Amino acid sequence: SHPPRDDSSILQAVRRRLVGLFGMYQGLPAPIYTLFLATVANGIGIFVFPFLALFLTKRLGWDAAATGMFMFLANLAYLPGSFIGGALADRLGRKRVMVLSQAMAGLVFVACGILGDSPAVAWLALANLFFDGITDPARTAMLTDLTRPENRQSSFGLIYLGHNLGFACGPIVAGYLFYAAPRWLFFGNALSILGALMLVMAFVPETRPSKAQIEASFHLGTSEAGHRGGLLSALRSRPVLLVYLGLTALYGFVYAQHRFALPLQTDALFGRGGAALYGGLMTLNAVLVVILATPIVALTRRWKPIANVAASGFLFALGFGMIGLCRSPALLFLSTGIWTLGEIVNATNDEAYVANHTPMSHRGRFQAVVPLIAGSGFALSSPIVGQLVQTRGVGAVWPLLGLVGLIAALALSALGFVEARTGTARRPSPR
Repeated sequence: SHPPRDDSSILQAVRRRLVGLFGMYQGLPAPIYTLFLATVANGIGIFVFPFLALFLTKRLGWDAAATGMFMFLANLAYLPGSFIGGALADRLGRKRVMVLSQAMAGLVFVACGILGDSPAVAWLALANLFFDGITDPARTAMLTDLTRPENRQSSFGLIYLGHNLGFACGPIVAGYLFYAAPRWLFFGNALSILGALMLVMAFVPETRPSKAQIEASFHLGTSEAGHRGGLLSALRSRPVLLVYLGLTALYGFVYAQHRFALPLQTDALFGRGGAALYGGLMTLNAVLVVILATPIVALTRRWKPIANVAASGFLFALGFGMIGLCRSPALLFLSTGIWTLGEIVNATNDEAYVANHTPMSHRGRFQAVVPLIAGSGFALSSPIVGQLVQTRGVGAVWPLLGLVGLIAALALSALGFVEARTGTARRPSPR
């Protein structure tokens, strides 16, 4: 006979393993945990933009080409806000800019909820993205201010986990609200913004480095030391970073289609049931992030961020490239699982790589320029794909996305190899 199983020792082993995994989140600066809770609150209420393509086509009656062009305009609306927000965050402070711009974004969604199916809602959504663009550089600069290179990957990973803890609930609720109570897509989003703002206002201090801190950093010679020149001068001093951002723009081109072509694909395959299925796919995406983000961060910390980002591209290529072959919900869930793994690896390494190469004197402005370069692929994706859907059908999208993802992953692998061989990962000392 076998000896009795010691369940207590098994539970203790599981507990030790969990403590070991989540131990990477211990000892972070206290405001990081507040930002984590605020991110959870925001994530719970992300109702509108995952369903914006369906809102325009099903509720406002737009065709695929017009919807794709609108998504392009939506990304353009974000960019001037981002430039304004980056400059203001470096000049006025992160917290003040973040609070005011998010409050305006929430008020815009309240107006959308009141207007319902009015065509004006589409243009108000552009205004929301403008204010969201102001918010993001301040938020990311604040997170970078609060962290150091040695705890930055864990901190960004925790914030990413918080976003997806909330997002695990949002889309599946929104999938049913889309037909049953569409106004609450907007009201719910506004309420989540309010909850996040209250946390930041109460518990997160201003983090902008002082002039004395920036001046002292000039003599350190680190990759985050302040830069005496302007924004263009600081960017020119980092050619490897610029190449990196250009290549990750191709990832954005691929990844953007989880918001545009994927809901159109589910609608084409399953009709009215497509919206609920798409909500389920987005919920799976978020649940997998919640479950896997921590172990993946623990695993990938032993490798350089650029190597991890390159690996994520191969997962994007496979996950999105196979969607055209999927004819059942099960296969769509499988493809979502694969590209979600790519998303996790990319998201927990990309921002850390950029932050580690950003001078502390330009953090807000760099976080305004980064979306312009790295986000250009995301912005161009919808109008290009919209025309392809209009002329060839949504099934023609997926082989193109697989090829683009593969090319980007191979190029980033080569860049990482060159960086390691030549030492160009080390930023020149600030002038």
